[in-house]
Amino acid sequence: MGDLIPVSSGELVRSGGFLVPEIVSREGEKASRRFVEFFTANIRNPNTREAYGRAVGQFLAWCEERGFSLRDLQPVIVAGYIERHPGSPPTVKQHLAAIRMLFDWLVIGQVVPHNPAASVRGPKHVVRKGKTPVLSAAEARKLLDSIDTSHVVGLRDRALIALMVYSFARVSAVAGMKVEDYYQNGKRWWVRLHEKGGKFHEVPVHHLGEEYLDTYLVRSGIKDEPKSPLFRSAFGKTKKLTNMKMHRMDVLRMIRRRSNDAGMGSKTSCHTFRATGITAYLENGGTIEKAQVIAAHESPRTTKLYDRTVDQITLDEVERIRIYNRKSQVVTKSSNSKRDSKQPGICALSSFLRTLVARFVVRFVWNEITTKLGHVRA
Repeated sequence: MGDLIPVSSGELVRSGGFLVPEIVSREGEKASRRFVEFFTANIRNPNTREAYGRAVGQFLAWCEERGFSLRDLQPVIVAGYIERHPGSPPTVKQHLAAIRMLFDWLVIGQVVPHNPAASVRGPKHVVRKGKTPVLSAAEARKLLDSIDTSHVVGLRDRALIALMVYSFARVSAVAGMKVEDYYQNGKRWWVRLHEKGGKFHEVPVHHLGEEYLDTYLVRSGIKDEPKSPLFRSAFGKTKKLTNMKMHRMDVLRMIRRRSNDAGMGSKTSCHTFRATGITAYLENGGTIEKAQVIAAHESPRTTKLYDRTVDQITLDEVERIRIYNRKSQVVTKSSNSKRDSKQPGICALSSFLRTLVARFVVRFVWNEITTKLGHVRA
C-alpha cells in the first residue's frame, strides 16, 4: 500500500493491519479499511491507481502539515489546496478528481459525513491541439534506421517503436503484449492490443512492422512461447533479454536514449509515435474517421488532437505578412524615388492624359444630359 500512497515512510502508520497515512489511521480501523478498499477494490486500472494514489498522498500530506483531520476538511480547505497547487491545469484537475472520488467512497462507507471536494471547481482547461512532440516521416525513418540491429535488444527496440508508429498503439498496450498477441489472420498478420477498461483492439500489421517483428522473434527465440511477454527487458548492458516484460517506464527510457543517439533531443516520448503515425496517415490521404478506428478512440475529437498536418505552414504563407522594418522601408522608398527620377517626362505625360480624359468624359456626359432634357421639353 505504501507504493500506492507515495509519502515518506515516517508519515505512514499501521492501523488494522494496513499501512496508511496517519491522518487516516486516527479515524480508526474502519477508515483505514475503507481507504485501502478505495485503491484495491474500487480502482482496477493500475495506472489510474498509481496516479490517484500519488494525488491523494500529496493532499493528505498537505493536510497533515497544517494539522487538519479528515472530519475538519471543508470545501474552502480543499479549494485553498487546489488554488495553490503548483501543477499544470490537467494535473490539478486529475488531483481534484482523485480527492473527490476518495471522499465519495468515504462518505458511502460512513467514515466522514460529507464530501468536502464535491462543490470545489477545478481550473478551466480546453484542449484543441495536443502538445505531444511529433516527428516528421523523415525523422521517424531516421530514428528507426539509427538503431543498431546487430543484437537482439536493438531488434526489440526497432520492432517496438515501429509497432507504435504503424498501429497508433499506446505504450501500455504494447508493453503488455504476449507473443500470442501477434498472430496470423488469413494472409496477413495482426496484433491484439489490450487497451484501457479491459478492452482489446485488433489491428492489421503494416508490412514493415511485420518484417521487424518477424526478425525480432526469430533472433530472440521466443516465437514458440505464446504465453510469454513479447517485449522483454534486458540484463543491463549485456544485450541479452530476461523473461520479464518491459514496463512502460523502461520503454520511455529506451525511447529517450534512442532519440538522443539519433540527434533528436530528449523530448521524444512514447506518445510521440502515436501522434507521428496518425499525422503521417492523414498526410497521405487518410481520414479522421479511419484513424479513429485504428487508434481505438471513442471520439474523433480525441483523434483530431493528434492531427498535426495543419502545422505545415509554408514559407510563402508567412511571407504574406508584409510588415517591414525601418531599414527595409528606407530601401523601398529610395528605390521608388530612383525609378521616378529616371522617368520624369513619362510621369508628367501620364498625369496630363488622365486629366484630359477626365474632362472629356465629363463634357460628354453633360452634353448627353442636356440633349435628353431638350427632347423631354419638346
